[in-house]
Parts: sequence; structure tokens; C-alpha cells
Amino acid sequence: MTEVNNPTDELENEGQDPVENSSDNQPEETKVIDAPDVNTDSDMPDIPEGTNLMQALIEAQKEATSYKEGWQRTQAEFANYKKRVERERTEMFQRASLDTLRALLPIIDDFDRAFENIPEDISKHLWVGGVSMIQRKFENLLEKYEIEVINPRGEPFDPNFHEAIGVEDSDEVDSGNVAITLQKGYKSGNLVLRPALVKVAS
Repeated sequence: MTEVNNPTDELENEGQDPVENSSDNQPEETKVIDAPDVNTDSDMPDIPEGTNLMQALIEAQKEATSYKEGWQRTQAEFANYKKRVERERTEMFQRASLDTLRALLPIIDDFDRAFENIPEDISKHLWVGGVSMIQRKFENLLEKYEIEVINPRGEPFDPNFHEAIGVEDSDEVDSGNVAITLQKGYKSGNLVLRPALVKVAS
């Protein structure tokens, strides 16, 4: 007869432990890695308990609007300040220029009177021509600064631009109008540098 071996004996003959063998066939224990502890409390605003979030949002929006309007107002005020400073600087330069030109008017008057009374025998002299060029430079200077001559003969008397120093009988000019211009005036726009000295027809 064939001898039937005991299964336990066979395992012992092979050097294996049935208990150990069964443990080898079991899956390894799964290691659980704990997630890092993320504390989000520090990222959240500190809101007191019982606060109405909608009301808080409305108040924050009002505050932001107030800051924005204040910034816009400041910007507008600064822009207006720059414009005012630039305008004042321009006006100051213009006044200084006009004051300088006003000081030159008596010299221009002298040139005018001189050329009104040049003797006929020297009127064609080269020297007279040279002096005439100087007079023309003064006239160009007035034109450059848009200064107009006030010579109102025949026009109605206007105390804003004319200074009357007497009356004159005239058959050519209506009564109340300028009969004679004794000294020309000058103006820049509506600014009178010097009124015209006149006599008014009676």
C-alpha cells in the first residue's frame, strides 16, 4: 500500500511554517498619511459675532466711494491750480511786455513828429531813409504784440479810449465827434496802453 503522508509533515519536511505561509499571502498594511494641518483662520478677516455681512459690505462700499470721490476732487483742484498758475504767469508776462512797450510810445511819437516835419530838400537823403527804417522797426514791434493805434478823428467821442482836452469848431465833423487827434493812442485788445488826446467838435 502507498503510504499517505500527513500534510503537516510534508510542510515540515519542506521547511515551511503553515502559519508563516498564510501571513505572507495577506496584503501589507496600508499606511495613512495625515494631511497637513491648514489653519485658514489667519486668512479670514476678524468679523465680530452677530455682524450683518450685507450691512458691512454696504458700509465698505460707501467708504470706498467716499475715498474715490475725495481723490477725484483733489485731482480736479490740482488741475485747476495748474491752469490758474499758468494763466497768471502768462498774464504777468504780457503785463511786463506791455509796460515795456508803453515806455517806448514817447519815442515813437518823436519819430512820427520828426517825419511829419522833414524839410523837402533833405527828404530824399539816404540818412533819412536809414532813420525811416528804425521807425519801421518800432512799428513792426507794435504789430508783433498786436498793439493797435487809436486815431479816432471823425469818430464819436469814447471816454474809454479818448481823452478830450478841448473843443473845436468844425464844419467837417458832427458835433460830439472827434475833430482833431493831438496824440495817437494805443491799445492791446480792450486794454488801453494810452488813450488818444483829442479835441471834440462842438
